[in-house]
Amino acid sequence: MSALRYEVKRVYKELLFLGREYPLGYEHYQSRLHDAFMKKAKLSDEGEIRKGLEFAEFFRKEVETLYYLKRYRTLRKRYVPDA
Repeated sequence: MSALRYEVKRVYKELLFLGREYPLGYEHYQSRLHDAFMKKAKLSDEGEIRKGLEFAEFFRKEVETLYYLKRYRTLRKRYVPDA
């Protein structure tokens, strides 16, 4: 159980770090992330905690994809005149 606790903390810190450039602002991202983690704070079943960690990894990938898409669109506007 202790190993899962550290895993949850690690994922939370990673997601907080990713939120620095969130389009709606860091404060909005941080409060929503905190609320989402606090909803799952009472879980004690290891399987349910692992499901939550899997969803957090999925969410991390989605946020990273959002940033890559934003970067791609910016570069395309800069270099492709009709985009």
